Amino acid sequence: MQKSYIFLADGFEEIEALAPLDILRRAGMPVITVSISDSLTVTGAHGARVEADALFTDNDMSAAEWLILPGGMPGASNLAACKPLTDLLVAQAARGGKIAAICASPALVLAPLGILNGIDATCYPGMATNSKLIGWKEDEPVVSTNRVITAHGPGASMLFGLTIAAISTGQAHAHEIGEAMMVYPRTMNQYF
Repeated sequence: MQKSYIFLADGFEEIEALAPLDILRRAGMPVITVSISDSLTVTGAHGARVEADALFTDNDMSAAEWLILPGGMPGASNLAACKPLTDLLVAQAARGGKIAAICASPALVLAPLGILNGIDATCYPGMATNSKLIGWKEDEPVVSTNRVITAHGPGASMLFGLTIAAISTGQAHAHEIGEAMMVYPRTMNQYF
């Protein structure tokens, strides 16, 4: 199984990074947390300090299964300002690779890169201000095309992670993980 990467920038929304990380590792997926700064220690939007597994320059991520972006402010803005990351995202999209973003990151990182053009997506309410984009479904917790997954905020973090797991490891496996974590099957059935 190819590696997936969760990118951490100062100001990231902690639950949006750590809940999917936990779920994907429970699913048996190799996931690496990556700091986009020159320090492995990244401080979240609510002051939690997290030690990333690697620095951006430590990995060749050109064959990644998933590139995953938590939101949070100013975390999403910091991700958008990281040119090596945005170049990687554009290359991933061009090769048909998988990308997942939650909260502000779909609107602030993916939309300006054109990655969401022509597909439905969701984001944190009020963040989708680019009128050229259509298909924003801000009232939906998770929107998936099987290649691009977006989610609207912290409360959707578990469904976001489970949707990624469902695409990579199968729906039945994701349901088992979700049920063990006390996510209601009815909720999961609605999204994957």
